[in-house]
Amino acid sequence: HVGVKNYRTFMSLVRDLLVHDGLFLLHTIGRLQSKTDCEPWISRYIFPNSMLPSAKQICEACEGLLVLEDWHSFGPDYDPTLMTWYDNFTTKWHELRETYGERFYRMWTYYLLSCAGAFRARSNQLWQLVLSPHGIEGRYDAPR
Repeated sequence: HVGVKNYRTFMSLVRDLLVHDGLFLLHTIGRLQSKTDCEPWISRYIFPNSMLPSAKQICEACEGLLVLEDWHSFGPDYDPTLMTWYDNFTTKWHELRETYGERFYRMWTYYLLSCAGAFRARSNQLWQLVLSPHGIEGRYDAPR
């Protein structure tokens, strides 16, 4: 969570730290439209000062610095992942209740279910990008 103001600096640092034939895997949750803010509730309670980048914002940050070798979208898989986390959380809640309290329970059930809904509706995305500083000789074969 480096924030939109730091994307370009972050990608520049990645390039500087990679060896000539190195690879960088960026795993990120993204959104369909470019914005510079986050949903206020999530920003306040879960990920302070965060924001979800768009494909455009990621590409602009990489432009001229890194070669995009692969872009894979896992968004449809994240809904069932979040629902499994929700099921595990609610199943084990009785062991956590005294330590964390009902407010914590409400916050995390809301977070997990609202995020699952956002992925189910495809308004949130989950991406993995493979980037290199100079391009892979030949081509990059993504293991899938």
